[in-house]
Parts: sequence; C-alpha cells; structure tokens
Amino acid sequence: MRNRLKRVLPAAVTALAAVATPAPAATTDVPEPVPHTAPADHATYVVTVREGVDPAEVAERVGVTPVHVYRTVLHGFSARLSPAQVEALREMPDVETVEEDRGATGFGTGTGTGF
Repeated sequence: MRNRLKRVLPAAVTALAAVATPAPAATTDVPEPVPHTAPADHATYVVTVREGVDPAEVAERVGVTPVHVYRTVLHGFSARLSPAQVEALREMPDVETVEEDRGATGFGTGTGTGF
C-alpha cells in the first residue's frame, strides 16, 4: 500500500498544483465596475415582507430600486434607504422587519476547532 501511495501522491500533487495555478490575465480590456452611489445618509437595509406580498412592489412604494429581491429562504429585498424610507417601511403593515445590513461572519475567529 505504501508503494502505491508513493506513486500516486506525486501525481495528485502535480494535478492539484495545475488546477490551483491562477490563469493568465485576459488580453481584452474589461471595463471597471461602476460603484453604486447613494447619498451619505443612505445605508443598506434588508427588508422582510409578509408571505403573499411582492417584495419588489413594496420597494417601489417607497421609491427605491432593490439591490436584491429575495423570494426563497428570505422573503423581502435589500436596498440603500434613507432614514425617511426606513421609517415609512417600518410603518407598513406588509413589512415584518427592516434591519441594517451588517454583513455576515463565520463561526468563531478561526482559533477553535469548529463544530
């Protein structure tokens, strides 16, 4: 078994190295992405709405274009909102929650063993 592993291991390492090597840069010019700009008082929020209500329609009611519309696990949308839009959404009966998007983090700090 050890002899077989000695023969297979170098080939596996070579194959992994070939896959992990970054591809050369493309030769065609790719335009830089245009950053999404909003006034300084706008922050990104995640808004959840009641089932049966169209999240895009709720966003339209307060005059925003959603960054994302969620229809599977979460039913709602994310958007850059002004303080007035946040208050308007919180007063709507179709809206369940309006929370500032703080991003997501993993479990722990990487110093533990995980689960």
